[in-house]
Amino acid sequence: MFKAVLAKPSLLTDSISTIAELIDEGIFKLTKDGISLVAADRAMVAVVDFFMSSAAFEKYELDKEQNIGLNISNLLSVLKRAGGGDKVTISLQDNKLEVIIEGKSKRRFVIPLLDIAPEEVPPVDQLEFTTHVRLRPDVLHSGIQDAEIVSDSVVFETSPNSFVMHAEGDISSAELELKSGDEPLLEIKASGSVKARYPLDYLKKMVKAAKLSDEVEIKYAQDYPMRLEFKTEDKKVSLSFVLAPRVSEE
Repeated sequence: MFKAVLAKPSLLTDSISTIAELIDEGIFKLTKDGISLVAADRAMVAVVDFFMSSAAFEKYELDKEQNIGLNISNLLSVLKRAGGGDKVTISLQDNKLEVIIEGKSKRRFVIPLLDIAPEEVPPVDQLEFTTHVRLRPDVLHSGIQDAEIVSDSVVFETSPNSFVMHAEGDISSAELELKSGDEPLLEIKASGSVKARYPLDYLKKMVKAAKLSDEVEIKYAQDYPMRLEFKTEDKKVSLSFVLAPRVSEE
């Protein structure tokens, strides 16, 4: 038996809408602590790491831990039907996921569970990063948009006192720089100069998770995978991404 009531459905909708940019289907793990999903995209370039605490729900009941396979697009289509003042109840009924949306009316949706074979996901929890940057998501979004004008990839470069995003095309270049003390740069930790290049098409999708948070944590190392972390202010919902680096073109 599983039943969860969500008074603020946008928390789940905003998370799933960003996940849907990268993942077609996935296996959600239901535990007493909450709902989680760890899945890689088909190209194995990115990994999604999502967790929604049971404390984020108005009511959360689960008699035993279990995994359920879902089509992400189907789930998102249903969740989008909920308005800001609606209450959403999610439960398991006869090997299907039932979603009830209550507001001015009561609507019921049924989503079939999928039999998804567990896939190999890179051990992202074992990654070790040498630099850590915390900043406002709108600045990261601006840097991504600037870089996209001239290239399809962007270089992140960190020193103990500065964070730089730069991209170069055949004849053009773009650069965003933040120094310690600048208001949007909330925290920076780096023992030396570190840089790595990442694909912009993935970063554009990932930064949409900024709906959840007013800050983003960026962790990476020299020519190494990056981890982007978005968390709600109360830490009850977290959505992180691990992105493989692009081989240097220099």
